[in-house]
Amino acid sequence: MKRRVVLISLIVLGLLSVPLRCPAPLVYRPGEGWTYESVGGGKWVRARAKDQLEVAQEAFDNKQYGVAKKAARRTVKRWPLSDYAPQAQYLLGRVYEARRYDQRAFKEYQKLIEKYPKAADYDAVLQRQYEIANRFLGGQWFKLWGFIPFFRSMEKTADMFTKVVQSGPHSAIAPDAQLKIGAAREKQKEYMLAVKAYEKAADIYHNRPKIAAEAIYRAGMAYRKAALTAEYDQSAAASAIATFTDLITLYPDDSRVADVRGYIRTLKTEQARGAFQTARFYEKKRQWDGAKVYYNEAVSFDPESTYAIEAKRRLETVARHSRAKTASAPTP
Repeated sequence: MKRRVVLISLIVLGLLSVPLRCPAPLVYRPGEGWTYESVGGGKWVRARAKDQLEVAQEAFDNKQYGVAKKAARRTVKRWPLSDYAPQAQYLLGRVYEARRYDQRAFKEYQKLIEKYPKAADYDAVLQRQYEIANRFLGGQWFKLWGFIPFFRSMEKTADMFTKVVQSGPHSAIAPDAQLKIGAAREKQKEYMLAVKAYEKAADIYHNRPKIAAEAIYRAGMAYRKAALTAEYDQSAAASAIATFTDLITLYPDDSRVADVRGYIRTLKTEQARGAFQTARFYEKKRQWDGAKVYYNEAVSFDPESTYAIEAKRRLETVARHSRAKTASAPTP
């Protein structure tokens, strides 16, 4: 034990005896807190907000992102109510985005929107947030602790697009951002949440035919995907048919009308399939009345389908069993 203590002490003393250069001394400034700066690094510090912002902008233009970040952050912290603070906050987002820290960039842009809603760069900020969210929608990974690419998340992506819409509901990019919320939900296979996002787009932007038609079409497609994944609950198919019918009624000249009519025919067959399966379930349980109801539904949904043809045949069998059951019932 004593030998181990002596050995550790000798190692510590040896390390302390080696002259080390501190590359980033710790500096404290009143009202700003502690920062790390390299030797001579204080050259970027200025006494006025305007001058400090100029340093940040010049450094950013020269791709000296470390200096740009420090100078912009100091402008915001030291002079938060100055006319130069919004531009400095915008530069912070630009720095993080340029260094491919998109999550942090989005947050810095959001701070600008929340703290300085009248900033001149407001629309540009919304555009940059939209582009960042788009990259994540395209498959870019979110970073663990802000540094390590670790996972994709359509939940976080949808939240980003939601913030864009909330911050600028009447901006040029808001309609597309609302549609992208639905797209993110579809990638999650959360089809009902996707429908909700699309229906909201159709409702809010009903006076913009191109957006409204696109939203209704996508809502119908999301319902259709949900219907194709369902087994016995075919309510999604009915909703898809109703939504596609709305598209045909409201926008008869839409280039997708022919395709939509085809989808409706397919969905009616899907409804017939669902009703037929439900009828088979009741028939196997010898619940003849239930089987009769759903076989008749299969026929009414798509009379020309194979399901309807088979349902008609099964109805005859169900009717025989039903009559036999009635005949064997005791007389009251």
